Amino acid sequence: MELFKDKYTPALIDRTGEWLHQFYPKLDKQQFRELVFAEGWGELEFKARIRRITSALTEVLPDNYEEALHVIEQAAPQMRGVEYLFVPDFIEVNGLAPENYELSMKYLTLFTPYSSSEFAVRPFIERYPIDTMKRMMEWTGSPNEHIRRLASEGSRPRLPWGSKLRGFITDPTPVLPILHELKQDESLYVRKSVANHLNDISKDHPELVLDLASSWYGQHEHTDWIVRHASRSLLKKGHPKALSLFGYVEQDATHIEHLQLARDTVAIGEDLHFSFDVVNESGQSQMLRIEYEIGYMKANGKQAPKRFKCSDKTFPTGRTKVATKQSFKVITTRKHYAGLHTLTIVVNGQPTATATFVLEQTE
Repeated sequence: MELFKDKYTPALIDRTGEWLHQFYPKLDKQQFRELVFAEGWGELEFKARIRRITSALTEVLPDNYEEALHVIEQAAPQMRGVEYLFVPDFIEVNGLAPENYELSMKYLTLFTPYSSSEFAVRPFIERYPIDTMKRMMEWTGSPNEHIRRLASEGSRPRLPWGSKLRGFITDPTPVLPILHELKQDESLYVRKSVANHLNDISKDHPELVLDLASSWYGQHEHTDWIVRHASRSLLKKGHPKALSLFGYVEQDATHIEHLQLARDTVAIGEDLHFSFDVVNESGQSQMLRIEYEIGYMKANGKQAPKRFKCSDKTFPTGRTKVATKQSFKVITTRKHYAGLHTLTIVVNGQPTATATFVLEQTE
């Protein structure tokens, strides 16, 4: 699996140098390459590599900030995708001074359709909160979905890979008008950002998000999608108000029977196959959110739970068999440890049937 940091190949750096050289013939392509791949490059992770490339660009582009941006602007349509995040990063590094503010806002907007400015805008929020939030509110009315998304994504309090906006973690109310403006956005790309933003907020202010979700739900199909997706962490935690909002009621007439594992031992790299029966004795169909929780063995010998979605639908009366699997393949985001693991079926936020199995180390 290719890591993001490995996207920065010599070929990509050389292409970037060529594109910029077309519009700024004084650019020394060899110097640019050498600055990027100078000592320590191999140890740098993704964000640090972005910053190294930004520093190299700062050296080889014009000293005048506006002239440098104009060169990048002409090449920007060719530099599309996550690997070109160094384009907006150039603004973060070089454009934070007060005299550059208007120019920086202009070019963050211009560059975001090519490679998102969601990370680069955050220091501007921190340094110029009133002016930048006002600008982001204006972006919600843009005809360009990338710019509308930037208003939401750039102000997320806990944006992955981004610096935390601690002020908004403490008090998210300044961002709520932005989310309100985008709650019926036609673009799924924008709606996903709004939902992820609200999910971020729910980790620190669950009641605020639940109150917002309750007032928004049922207004529009786009808003309903946002509310549902935004509530996923609260649903996963079994928050009663979140479950109730979407029709998952706690009741005793539905239960789990015959939880069976295909095997009691699974080797690292294999799948755990399991099945169970959902028994609905209520006399009517029931909305059930069924999850399963794996108690993963950790290095300290204790288990750490991780919950996964299994099924989310209406179950008829009677008995319904559910069969699924969980992978124990080696991945970069989770290290597997051999030992006793636990599987628990969770229905509408309530743990029900449990089984144990042993994860074995491969030879």
